[in-house]
Amino acid sequence: MKKSLTFLAFFSLNFSIFAQTPKEDKVLQNKLQETLVGFNGVVGVYVKNLKTNKFAAINADTIFPTASMVKIPIMVGTFDKILKGELKYDQELTYKDSLHYDDGIVGSLKDGAKIELNKVMMLMCTVSDNTGSLWLQAMAGGTRINAIMDSLGLKNTRVNSRTAGREAYRTEYGWGQTTPREMADLITMLRQRKVFAADASDRMYRNLGRQFWDGEGLSQLPENVKVGTKNGAVNRSRSEVVYVHAPHGEYVYCIITKKQKDESWTRNNEGYELLRKVSALLWNYYEPKSKFKPVEGYEKW
Repeated sequence: MKKSLTFLAFFSLNFSIFAQTPKEDKVLQNKLQETLVGFNGVVGVYVKNLKTNKFAAINADTIFPTASMVKIPIMVGTFDKILKGELKYDQELTYKDSLHYDDGIVGSLKDGAKIELNKVMMLMCTVSDNTGSLWLQAMAGGTRINAIMDSLGLKNTRVNSRTAGREAYRTEYGWGQTTPREMADLITMLRQRKVFAADASDRMYRNLGRQFWDGEGLSQLPENVKVGTKNGAVNRSRSEVVYVHAPHGEYVYCIITKKQKDESWTRNNEGYELLRKVSALLWNYYEPKSKFKPVEGYEKW
């Protein structure tokens, strides 16, 4: 009897592991490949339905520039300092002109201005403030951020800029680097409260729920559907990671381009258009009965 129970327990455990193994969604895979045809550049996409555990992947493990998606690892690194007691989430900071990088919100502060750390983090996540992001990166430490990414199993997600030993990578990828699969995994870990403590993960994920730059992938989703997201753009790359709280099952996706031929900064940039196409494809695939359709004229706003 004992042997039988042991066998059943072993069988159940292994069946559970097998059942949890992600399975390729070949129909979605084909649809994605059709959508990417003709793009003048390199594209990577990773999509996973958290309800069915099915995925689709195209160049999902290829390294791409993060552009401003690097601000998610920076936020994680900052929370590491907070949890260690070296920083406080609501502590008052003093801005110095020496921190200036560009004329965003933080970079427009006067020398000596006071601002709370949590507001700098909000600006980093919501409006993608570069000066504020570099300020937090300096406090968290690029090398430490990279060590945390490694501890989370993200072997290719790294901060390159202003980080010792990363100069060659910075030349190739810019501020940071990642893969579509790893960036999707990182935001999923935050959603599932698996980064540091549950409350810290929850706080970080909430910070990703207020996105000012909503004209690309988010424009293809109903305005009342919650998302956690961060996007990025540099001359030859456009990117977006989005965790969608869809009615019939949450899904996450990350799309990144590099070596784009189109380096324009208009709405019809080929990379921006691809972000919208992929987002619309996924929403219509997972929510085929949705009555939501993007309204004409959205691009005016």
